[in-house]
Amino acid sequence: MKERTNQEESGLKEKVIAVNRVAKVVKGGKRFGFTALVVVGDGQGQVGIGYGKAKEVTLAVVKGVNAAKKKLISVPMKGTTIPYPLIGQKGSGYVIFKPAAPGTGVIAGGPVRAIMEAVGIQDVLTKSLGNNNPHSVVNATMEAFNQIKLLSSRLELRETIS
Repeated sequence: MKERTNQEESGLKEKVIAVNRVAKVVKGGKRFGFTALVVVGDGQGQVGIGYGKAKEVTLAVVKGVNAAKKKLISVPMKGTTIPYPLIGQKGSGYVIFKPAAPGTGVIAGGPVRAIMEAVGIQDVLTKSLGNNNPHSVVNATMEAFNQIKLLSSRLELRETIS
């Protein structure tokens, strides 16, 4: 995984999660293209994922970063961890998150680790189950973050009613 910081865009960190080479068979042979799965975050609760396709790797990464910047969401945190245990599911990919004590670190594999570091979560326990395709794992992680967002808005609504 490669990490870059874009100074112009208010300190957003870019991490390339996966690069894939794809081929199209045509009359003269094969035409190769590249896809890039990218995560962008500010380290303070903002994160977005993007997918870019192009004939060159660098252009695919740039397209992925631009797509990720358009899809930024905010993730509520409790200190340096998540507020409560979560399960995210997208397709056949499952990701389980548990809050951890300060100093534990990010116990996560590949794509989930990149997302946690981009968000700014420093203490969390995770386990990915089912499909281990990076796209499925990333989408399940973002689904779990959307659950946090929905539950926190429900709790705020509940407090205003009572």
